[in-house]
Amino acid sequence: MYFLSGWPKRLLCPLESLEQPLHIQTDPRRAFFAVLSPSQLSIWYCRPSVLIVSYKELSKAASQFGSYKQAEWRPDSTMIAVSTANGYILFFEIPSARDKYLYEPMYPKGSPHLKGTPHYKEEQCAPSLNLEMKKVLDLQASITSLQSMLEDLLVATADGFLHLVHWDGMTNGRKAINLCTVPFSVDLQSSRAGSFLGFEDVYIRDMEYCATLDGFAVVFNDGRVGFITPMSSRFTAEQLHGVWAQDVIDGTCVAVNNKYRLMAFGCANGSVQVYTIDTTTGAMQFSHKLELTPKQYPDIWNKTGPVKLIRWSPDSCVVMVTWECGGLSLWSVFGAQLICTLGGDFAYQSDGAKKDPLKISSMTWGSEGYNLWVIDGNTSSNMKTERDANNEARQFGILQFHFIKSALTVNPCMSNQEQVLLQGEDRLYLNCGDATQAQNPRNTSAHSEHKPARERGPFSDGSLDSQGLSTLLGHRHWHVVQIHSTYLESNWPIRFSAIDKLGQNVAVVGKFGFAHYSLLTKKWKLFGNITQEQNMMVTGGLAWWNDFIVLACYNLNDHQEELRIYLRTSNLDNAFAHITKVQADTLLLSVFRDIVILFRADCSICLYSIERRPEGLNPTASIQVLQEVSMSRYIPHPFLVVSVTLTSVRTETGITLKMPQQACEAESIMLNLAGQLIMLQRDRSGPQIRDKDNNPNQRKHLPFCAPVVLAQSVENVWTTCRVNKQKRHLLEALWLSCGGAGMKVWLPLFPRDHRKPHSFLSRRIMLPFHINIYPLAVLFEDALVLGAVNDTVLYDCLYTQTSAREHLEVLFPFSIVERTSQIYLHHILRQLLVRNLGEQALLLAHSCATLPYFPHVLELMLHEVLEEEATSREPIPDPLLPTVAKFITEFPLFLQTVVHCARKTEYALWNYLFAAVGNPKDLFEECLMAQDLDTAASYLIILQNMEVPAVSRQHATLLFNTALEQGKWDLCRHMIRFLKAIGSGETETPPATPTTQEPSSSSGFEFFRHRSISLSQSAENLHGKFNLTKTLSMPSGPSGKRWSKDSDCAENMYIDMMLWRHARRLLEEIKLKDLGCFAAQLGFELIGWLCKERTRAARVEDFVFALKKLHKDFLWPFPVIPASSVNSPFKNGKYKTAVGEQLLKSQSADTFVNMEMDTGVSNTPRSRSWLGTIGSSQRELDTVSSHGPHMQDAFLSPLLSKGDECSIGSATDLTETSSMVDGDWTMVDENFSSLSLTQSELEHISLELASKGPHKSQVQLRYLLHIFMEAGCLDWCIIIGLILRESSVINQVFSIMQSSDIDREICQNIKTGLSAVDKWASTDCPGYKPFLNIIKPQIQKLSEIAEEQVQPEAFQPVNPSKVTEQANPRAEESRTSSSHGTNPQSDAGNINASRHEEDKSKTEDEDSFQEGSYDCIVS
Repeated sequence: MYFLSGWPKRLLCPLESLEQPLHIQTDPRRAFFAVLSPSQLSIWYCRPSVLIVSYKELSKAASQFGSYKQAEWRPDSTMIAVSTANGYILFFEIPSARDKYLYEPMYPKGSPHLKGTPHYKEEQCAPSLNLEMKKVLDLQASITSLQSMLEDLLVATADGFLHLVHWDGMTNGRKAINLCTVPFSVDLQSSRAGSFLGFEDVYIRDMEYCATLDGFAVVFNDGRVGFITPMSSRFTAEQLHGVWAQDVIDGTCVAVNNKYRLMAFGCANGSVQVYTIDTTTGAMQFSHKLELTPKQYPDIWNKTGPVKLIRWSPDSCVVMVTWECGGLSLWSVFGAQLICTLGGDFAYQSDGAKKDPLKISSMTWGSEGYNLWVIDGNTSSNMKTERDANNEARQFGILQFHFIKSALTVNPCMSNQEQVLLQGEDRLYLNCGDATQAQNPRNTSAHSEHKPARERGPFSDGSLDSQGLSTLLGHRHWHVVQIHSTYLESNWPIRFSAIDKLGQNVAVVGKFGFAHYSLLTKKWKLFGNITQEQNMMVTGGLAWWNDFIVLACYNLNDHQEELRIYLRTSNLDNAFAHITKVQADTLLLSVFRDIVILFRADCSICLYSIERRPEGLNPTASIQVLQEVSMSRYIPHPFLVVSVTLTSVRTETGITLKMPQQACEAESIMLNLAGQLIMLQRDRSGPQIRDKDNNPNQRKHLPFCAPVVLAQSVENVWTTCRVNKQKRHLLEALWLSCGGAGMKVWLPLFPRDHRKPHSFLSRRIMLPFHINIYPLAVLFEDALVLGAVNDTVLYDCLYTQTSAREHLEVLFPFSIVERTSQIYLHHILRQLLVRNLGEQALLLAHSCATLPYFPHVLELMLHEVLEEEATSREPIPDPLLPTVAKFITEFPLFLQTVVHCARKTEYALWNYLFAAVGNPKDLFEECLMAQDLDTAASYLIILQNMEVPAVSRQHATLLFNTALEQGKWDLCRHMIRFLKAIGSGETETPPATPTTQEPSSSSGFEFFRHRSISLSQSAENLHGKFNLTKTLSMPSGPSGKRWSKDSDCAENMYIDMMLWRHARRLLEEIKLKDLGCFAAQLGFELIGWLCKERTRAARVEDFVFALKKLHKDFLWPFPVIPASSVNSPFKNGKYKTAVGEQLLKSQSADTFVNMEMDTGVSNTPRSRSWLGTIGSSQRELDTVSSHGPHMQDAFLSPLLSKGDECSIGSATDLTETSSMVDGDWTMVDENFSSLSLTQSELEHISLELASKGPHKSQVQLRYLLHIFMEAGCLDWCIIIGLILRESSVINQVFSIMQSSDIDREICQNIKTGLSAVDKWASTDCPGYKPFLNIIKPQIQKLSEIAEEQVQPEAFQPVNPSKVTEQANPRAEESRTSSSHGTNPQSDAGNINASRHEEDKSKTEDEDSFQEGSYDCIVS
């Protein structure tokens, strides 16, 4: 509503003879303010705040009159009455010196400001005034209160008399009224005779006249409060009658609100009691109370002292209260607290020290409520010292606070908008302002809370996804529009502002005329003709209708009230306006669809239809009267009407179901009469509906029924004219803001499935709910309330010197306004459930289930009900929690909602919660059935706290197994830690609930997630791309601890059993990809386990099936034979040898030597043995064979696929690879380009490339190959060799089998398997035949070995933890065993391992190797 802005200012006084001010009072027009000192009266101009004239009392007269106490302005601002301590009233006249001005604005040369505009002097210059004392009136008693009342001045004196004095200083023969003779009663009904005050010494301490109630609110010196009203026009003792407020006995001061007919009485206990007058009985009726709560202000709530001053703002929307102990607080008209300076940054410094609260001796509001002037009571004590110090005498104790306020306060037609618009003295704050909103028919602007203008182009897009949570709730920045200075100078202050439906155009109204601004073009439009602007005065507000601005104004030239419509796109000129004459003054204006509604000063409502007419270039709008409704019977005073609006809200929902199109057209008038919301519906009881066919316009002239009061204490009303079949509840509802009572919604109730509504069920229901912000706009579909809130920033640390202690920047924080929003849906659902309207609640909730924060809504509702009921001291007769629990089960998010709520509440409330929602064990099982493992993990934490460890373990095992099956590795790691914690009694460290879900196993081994190896890249690029290292232990995650020294404990054994079982199942089902993923993610010791399982689970039963399955899993294409294969050069090996020879010749000698060195130096511990049992004789054999015919195989693939990252991967030895990368790769390439290849050869090469699988699969297969080789699972190595079609792999396996004492069964199995593959290839997959032919000689050799008798005991399986460096590195480095830098277990695979690493000591490597298995870190 109202918000503080920036720092206050301190006014400078130019006079030397300065007295401390004690009273401040603005004139009725709020252009000047009077400041009283003990013997001085000064008149100041408001804008700018400058002193105009000062009157100093002579010392002789000053001693006679006593010090000045209070001032009161005459309603026409031509006189001031000042009361003095000795009972005198001094009347001062303020003659204006014609055409003399004290201050004039100075403009630089060439500036566009014209001094020739009409009223220029009056608007922009501070006038020269004089003060002359005209009359002195001696009342011979101390004056307690002074009050201007129409043409008279009412004075209360301490001897218990009321004096009615004319402004010329004469009593006109009227007698003073003795209060003892005024009868007082509880109400004005004649049956009760009034009693008199009955005490001699009773007098009025404070009073204020209320024009709309025609009487005075008074506070007596004994603390009683009342209301005195004249029974007739004659103001005599016989005609006065008073009523008591029975409950108040400690009143201190009073202020009245004319618009809402409220009397606010300050009390000695620090609260403010607000009363109104009951119109039927005339009694004083309690409305509400303004008081600080111990919850918000625990330190100060009962220590404020009595209320000192109360001041209502000029628009009557807010009230400022201050106490004897200091502090300011601002409240909305019905008691919503907006600001209080007794807490937060106002009360404490940045170092936590408490500040002295600001003590205020007098305050008054400035024009339109943008400023508040206060007299700082603290300064009186330190005036002298200040003056002596550094000539600061002129800084005296008047502070000016600045406010910005909601446009709703003055232009209530804004309430059917979904934007927040705040207006300041010279700027507007909008919560929207993006050009793209025009593209979206639904008003997105209220959702897409956009970034500040400077960050955004005028036509940037991207705001159309209005449903994203972040865009709905928005950020905290405003779009600030500075009002055009030319318009502001001659038309200050801004009185009204309005924004259009799409939030792209704003219009403002000052003293005269208006101006509008487009957020798309960032330009203002002002009247071209200044005279036209200065001749119109907007009286009833303004509104947007499509591209038109509709406003009600008074034409000063013709002295005529008019309704005008201006087109936004044309020039601002009366020539382009459509003007309609209106009979009476317009007080309020509003637009609903294509109808303009005016409320006029004769208490009548007039409806106009408005339609667009395209005429020539500029379309115009035309207006015609539809209907007039007189409201004078119901409205006592036109000024009391706060807002008037048309809505489609109505009570008879029966008709809406039969004719929905008629439902939205049906208008009701909503009238806010001094806080009472009154509805006038169309009267459909007559024959009008049946006669509809005869006269289609009949509907427009339906009469209105008698008014019905819907609600009390209403500050704002929101409704919409949009229609949405899905969200009818929210769009056809009426939203009310009721100040301290929170909000209310008048919700329609629809029968389900178009059934006939129950006769006993009302058609609408009023539901109250509390929110934590002050509502300024309602987003109907999104179930959000938008608002604003004051925030503060301290800058006192910038001023550390003692001299700067009095700086306002130190005394006060800097105030800023932030946007805020709040969800309200859970309140409404709860209210419906309380009233047993569960069916309606379900309908409403299902319509909003798509909102991004709907899960949060359910959680909030459950949480609030749980907290209230579980912590209640008294037993609850009808608990709501079971109903809420049952309601939430209707939604798929039930399980998450319950567990999230439980984890956010304390453990003590869990039993109460689960008694209502169900046993957590059952809920856990439901999660498992629904495959919602993350939620199940959350339930596990609940179970761990509520059940014995055995139960937790049982459920954790279930979840662990399910997570393993689904490949949720993150969850698996948490579960391993959880199971260990249960075992070791560390139950106090439950696992964190996984927030992100790991990708499933199909995405490949996570080790290789970010890898892409390309030999065509330079070594430097590769260096940064990935890094394979061998870690000494398991992964550093929670699972790493499993292999620590307590590995023999039962808990670890239990976990290992589950892991082994899972690995066995994967291997049996030939899911090698999943197995690799599982081992890499959970740090499973695959090699050691495979060694144990070599003859069991790790044995391949059906080679053909396994081969097919791998092809499918790794997306590896089956090989095909090309059509030209009959005469292919590859057939007889000619091409292969030719290319190989050419290549070897073309390589530079020194590269080759390097390669020889790398591969030949046998004592370099560069890579580890993959199978520790290979003898040294075998090394030589391998070394010789490594330069055999298969060497050419190795080089062929990378050369031919130079630019193709996806299909690299031969069995090239790692060292050769690195030497090629580092060395003369380009030279090789150049030489190679000179080779002449025929068409058929190129075809064959491309076919060769096409028969490779994806690069990722290749990397994974090589990884697995290495694992199986290390574990001695030779049958799997054969299968992977077949898939990769690399004879080198097969050769290596065969050479191992020949050199070592291999189990005869394994040899037999491999032999059988290979023959089965051969048979299958002959019939189903001839593409494999060429490769099988290449390895045929080895197969035959194998059969010979298999027939020999071999001792099975001779073969010792490798134990990775006991491997020693006994193999010749050359053996691995040769292409036959290595795999392209893709085996994480080999340091040789580390392409960027630099040469100096080779010098590392062998023992170091051995030690590290014995620590355990390998790991791979992707850097």
